[in-house]
Amino acid sequence: MFPCEEKKKKKKKKKGSVPDRWLDYSPVGQRIPGTRFIAFKVPLKLSLNCQVPASESFSLWDLLDSLENQNQELGLIIDLTFTTKYYGLTDVPQSWSYIKIFTEGRQVPSDTTILSFKRAVRRFLRENRDNGKLIGVHCTHGLNRTGYLVCRYLIDVDGLDPPTAVELFNSCRGHRIERQNYLDDLLRGTRRSNSGIEEPEEEAARGLAAERPPQTGGEEGRPHSYDPAEETPPAGEKQPPSHSRRRRGHHRQRACDRPPQGSLLPTPPLPLLCKIPPITSQPRPLHRYSWSDEVSSRKQPDTESPPPADRSSAD
Repeated sequence: MFPCEEKKKKKKKKKGSVPDRWLDYSPVGQRIPGTRFIAFKVPLKLSLNCQVPASESFSLWDLLDSLENQNQELGLIIDLTFTTKYYGLTDVPQSWSYIKIFTEGRQVPSDTTILSFKRAVRRFLRENRDNGKLIGVHCTHGLNRTGYLVCRYLIDVDGLDPPTAVELFNSCRGHRIERQNYLDDLLRGTRRSNSGIEEPEEEAARGLAAERPPQTGGEEGRPHSYDPAEETPPAGEKQPPSHSRRRRGHHRQRACDRPPQGSLLPTPPLPLLCKIPPITSQPRPLHRYSWSDEVSSRKQPDTESPPPADRSSAD
């Protein structure tokens, strides 16, 4: 197999799976004091949460429950992931707004990305100055890209000292920013301009999820006999055909039900006895019969044959 084909197979295997090291990070941090920011790792849609144990699953509705436990209310989600495969607008509760800023990982975000982030935050704060709703920010792990852009806002707009901003984020998230190039730019890099942050940015979309989906965890939340192919499709949606091999195997006799070779088959059960119908015809009359008639019909000889001569006297 060529190396390029092997790489393609590896990529296909990762498609539609839980992000690498996703389970290594806590789902939600704490609100950063004096701000509206709260950071968390990317929530997963139902089909991805089914791949992890129920105790480790984390959806947008789990995020809502976690914030309620902190007596906090979310108003806006800023999604920094560079993909749309983890969840969609149909998974976001209707009470939240959502904005997507595609941010590539591992490299310091561009000035355009930084400006888009600042505009989204400023617009939300203007429209929600009369309430205390939070701005939830996440990338894949809610740590590096999230930490950089939140700290960049605190440094450039709110005027915080860079080390103070980084330490404040780390303590509230519960994890420390890992990318050294992000830390170097925050601590020793130049501040970015705030020119144009009051200009209108793309309007945030409204969530489309009206109610919480049915609770289905992963290995601990499903019975052992669960098969995703057996789930009932929504009304009006055509159910995909099952695998032909599996369909044939459903009617095939299992090996444990077949008798072993060379052994006798079990005796079939005896049939139930049927009622014998009554005899309706008259029996034939019996004729008189005696043994004397039989004896008389056979005449015996009058004389008996003489006994054989004794040969011993002749000798």
